[in-house]
Amino acid sequence: MTLPGSSQQLQFGVEYLKKSLLEKDYRFSEKAFDFGHLPDKGKMVIVLEERDSLLMKDFCKKYDITIPEEIGKEGFYITTKKNVTLLCGGDPSGALYGCYELADWLKEKNTFPEEIRDVPEMVLRGACVGLQKPYLLPGRGVYEYPYTPENFPWFYDKNLWIRYLDMLVENRMNTLYLWNGHPFASLVKLEDYPFAVEVDEETFKKNEEMFAFLTEEAGKRGIWVIQMFYNIIVSKPFAEHYGIKTQDRNRPITPLISDYTRKSISAFIRKYPNVGLLVCLGEAMATYEDDVRWFTETIIPGVKDGLQALGRTDEPPIILRAHDTDCKMVMEKALPLYKNLYTMHKYNGESLTTYEPRGPWSEIHRDLSALGSVHIDNVHILANLEPFRYGSPDFIRKSVQAMHRVHGANGLHLYPQASYWDWPYTADKLPNGERLLQIDRDWIWYKSWGRYAWKADRPADEEEAYWIKQLGDFYGCGKDAVHILEAYEQTGEISPKLTRRFAITEGNRQTFLLGMFMSQLVNPYKYKIYPGFYESCGPEGEKLIEYVEKKWKKEPHVGELPLDIVAQAKEHGDKAVTAIEKTEKKVTKNKDEFSRLKNDVHCYREFAYFFGAKVRAAERVLDYQYSNNIDDLEAAIPFMEESLKHYRKLVSLTRDTYLYANSMQTAQRRIPIGGDDGKYKTWKELFPLYEHEFKNFKKNLRILKTGGNEKGIETISPLVPAEVILMTPNAEWKPLVKGRHVIPGIDSQLKEIAPELKNMKVLKLEAEFQKKKGTVIEFETHDSVKLLVGYFRTDQKGYAMAPVLETNASANQYGQAEPVLMNALAIENQPAVNIHAYSFPAGRHMVSLGKGICLILGFTQSDIEFRNVGLMDDDFTASVDWLFY
Repeated sequence: MTLPGSSQQLQFGVEYLKKSLLEKDYRFSEKAFDFGHLPDKGKMVIVLEERDSLLMKDFCKKYDITIPEEIGKEGFYITTKKNVTLLCGGDPSGALYGCYELADWLKEKNTFPEEIRDVPEMVLRGACVGLQKPYLLPGRGVYEYPYTPENFPWFYDKNLWIRYLDMLVENRMNTLYLWNGHPFASLVKLEDYPFAVEVDEETFKKNEEMFAFLTEEAGKRGIWVIQMFYNIIVSKPFAEHYGIKTQDRNRPITPLISDYTRKSISAFIRKYPNVGLLVCLGEAMATYEDDVRWFTETIIPGVKDGLQALGRTDEPPIILRAHDTDCKMVMEKALPLYKNLYTMHKYNGESLTTYEPRGPWSEIHRDLSALGSVHIDNVHILANLEPFRYGSPDFIRKSVQAMHRVHGANGLHLYPQASYWDWPYTADKLPNGERLLQIDRDWIWYKSWGRYAWKADRPADEEEAYWIKQLGDFYGCGKDAVHILEAYEQTGEISPKLTRRFAITEGNRQTFLLGMFMSQLVNPYKYKIYPGFYESCGPEGEKLIEYVEKKWKKEPHVGELPLDIVAQAKEHGDKAVTAIEKTEKKVTKNKDEFSRLKNDVHCYREFAYFFGAKVRAAERVLDYQYSNNIDDLEAAIPFMEESLKHYRKLVSLTRDTYLYANSMQTAQRRIPIGGDDGKYKTWKELFPLYEHEFKNFKKNLRILKTGGNEKGIETISPLVPAEVILMTPNAEWKPLVKGRHVIPGIDSQLKEIAPELKNMKVLKLEAEFQKKKGTVIEFETHDSVKLLVGYFRTDQKGYAMAPVLETNASANQYGQAEPVLMNALAIENQPAVNIHAYSFPAGRHMVSLGKGICLILGFTQSDIEFRNVGLMDDDFTASVDWLFY
């Protein structure tokens, strides 16, 4: 029984409850609640919302029912007295969730509950879907994907959306995030910029229909749809009309771009007033000051313009990401203008590494949660979990607890467990080219996060029983599912532990489960360890390179140690395989999926053994740096052979079961090797490269044993300058000469020069001009060339920022992401200098390097072999990674 005019959420919940009753063979009739004509016989189930409190008071008095004074937002109260069960929601969503809870209860038991009272701990609990692809579209930059049937046929599949939304509400999630670079040109038209629309008229109408359908169906389920967008990106037709780029990290804010974006947001708010906004002030803006100005002078005014046009005085929530910005600074300036603001920051960066977060990244969370608005933890990308199945409920439970306890968060934003860029499909290779859906494969991922976002502190023994029941029902193996749960829990520790102790980054830049090269283990600084990663994404501990140094210096070790971690990973792998093998003969349902899960467990074990052996080999090579004893290098050989043996098994296990490891298949992926043009995304492709590094090692070891020397600078040839036509007015080149000041306006006397650079010249650029105006190079070349840029290794304000893929997805647009020469110049009273090479084809080009001091060191066509020149002593320069080349 319900009241006439009940909310759509309550009505949807009742429909779900009725369906569950039918499945249990209950026979019932549905009636409107009429206090004066309640039935005398039979069972009554009354479903009400808190707004019906006056009627509820009289009803409760008659049946001697006491309802809590406050049920809470999205909470519910269920009680049974004799033949009456009363379900009261704290609000429409609470009534909805109460119906789902009662239905779940009746599926397991044959009696109605005596009393259930529940309310979610997290205010926002949601998952995201990316309208993005594994590759860049021709002629477009990162994140630029119009909403079209060609790009996203699944977006127009209403049945798929119904399944996804049902999954969200079943897991008590109340938010759906849609991620895209610039969605507005696919969804709204602007009177002042009619040419800006990126889709044809037929597609535009389809998009209108789908957005209306999606928001309506989500609303029934108490789900808030939120559209995410990056800044500053404009539509391709708009950019072409005005002769500008769609995005440029170093472009200043202009009145034209601001007006276009403000009107796009206003039109979106007017058209879709119940859709929220998730704002990323990056990755295409230059400074934090620009972020503040853009958010307060363009985005918020755009929202207010839309509300004013609708005659609304309320403020729909706006969520601000902390990615690539100073979120606290932006919020402090924005809160006086707009009150209903939320914040969001990544949980373990772009991976899942620990339930013990700490350090500077956790400090960002705490600063944002202290602002008083709802702060959301973003479980982002999961670069270290692709592509294998992950479903450790205990790890996830502890992670949500850490969100509350350490970060002060009260919201969850959840990415798909793997294959975000390939939604809705997984990486599994099925017969006949069929594709497996993520919502089918990764059900335990969504169920675990949803369960603990609702309530994180649950008794461990009850949780074990709950998950055994869930897995037992799914695989039809009853209580034998305890072994499947054990396999999930054990494999759930392998990649998180290894990542936080050995990876170069937690970000998209690295696909961890493809492995790492020996050079990356013995000389990780060469590959630009991401600042803050090791300090934030796990317990205190030591990198391998630090561990070996302390061992030889007989210094005390601290925290989590590399060799302990690889031993633990192997033990986790062994236990997982033992557990999963115990269950195989007991499985009676979803047998194909069980076979795939079992294969993943074996993959995890082989990876743990491969990685462990490689780490032991790297330890021996690092020992050589201190001992100069070739026996240490010889001792690395059996470990490298062992690592190849296990990687060969990994190739065998994945060759016919996976299409790829990493779903982002662009040049943004650099570790273990560049993913340009979709290459090197499988273990089969990586195996020959790991074999080759082993052959190189044995070759170089023979050279050492026969009296050869390590690579020396006497064999290095200077780069040959290339001729280009520089368009910059009054440009003046100066030779790189010791004793000369290379940056007019500051103390910058050149002390030492890498031999590769001795024929190059430096462009005369005033320090103050670079700081205030930035550096823009425009040139014309008749041949392919590389532009050499020297970035100072510092985060001090006033210096240009070197390319960082973790915060700028365009940072490898010209192949410039990694330095080609490290510590290549020694300059008096200045930080060390790394040289990056920007590659350009023949033609006319303009590149903006942003504000801040940097060095323009000319153009060359010469090949550049990476090395750490070592002219400054601020880095580990005595590396032996040359042994693997």
